[in-house]
Amino acid sequence: MTLGGFLILLVIAAICGAIGQALAGFSRPGCLFTTLIGFLGAWAGLLIADVFDLPEFFPVSIEGRTFPVVWSIIGAALVSLIASLILSPRRT
Repeated sequence: MTLGGFLILLVIAAICGAIGQALAGFSRPGCLFTTLIGFLGAWAGLLIADVFDLPEFFPVSIEGRTFPVVWSIIGAALVSLIASLILSPRRT
């Protein structure tokens, strides 16, 4: 994978992570955290899709590698919900 393809992949993951965080209602500042949520969401979304034998919706192909946009957004929302439970301050 070339540097340009990797940068495009990072931008797509950041957008998917931001959409997933917005759907979950959890927001941490920082592009790096949002991109990480996007990549973890893609992994979690694909895992869920494989377990339930669901098709890929709207995959984006970058230099021969596919990135599942819809599953990434769904997975990012789930990862954001889990992160909000772990990282939010406890109120008593």
